[in-house]
Amino acid sequence: MSIHYDQNYSKKEISEILFEIQSCIRTGRYTIAINSNRQENLDFIREYNISSKKQIQILLRIRPEDFCHSLQNTNIGFEYETLYVFCPQVRLFNIDDEEKLVDIYIKFNIIECKSGSRIVVISFHERNKPIGHCFR
Repeated sequence: MSIHYDQNYSKKEISEILFEIQSCIRTGRYTIAINSNRQENLDFIREYNISSKKQIQILLRIRPEDFCHSLQNTNIGFEYETLYVFCPQVRLFNIDDEEKLVDIYIKFNIIECKSGSRIVVISFHERNKPIGHCFR
């Protein structure tokens, strides 16, 4: 695991972070990045025909045990931001209607602003590299 990955959290701390993330999702203060820089997210959503409703269901079912690590944003001007990575297992059906148990790599950015927090889901795709969970 990279030295830049931080797993130095208690389960309670992650529960609190996850509560904030999921509160933002419940109130519509989130977006999933599906721009040209996030083609992998778009391909994944298309491959498994994941509707907006299903995306919300997946995000709201994440548990503290799905937490992997945090890391600092490396984009210039945003180095102060902490990103949180979770990897839940979810049963999905691909475009051929075949059921599959999928590890979904989900990376969140909590954006603090005057009107409260909002969430950017930076990564939302099938896990494509080995990853360790903090509480499993």
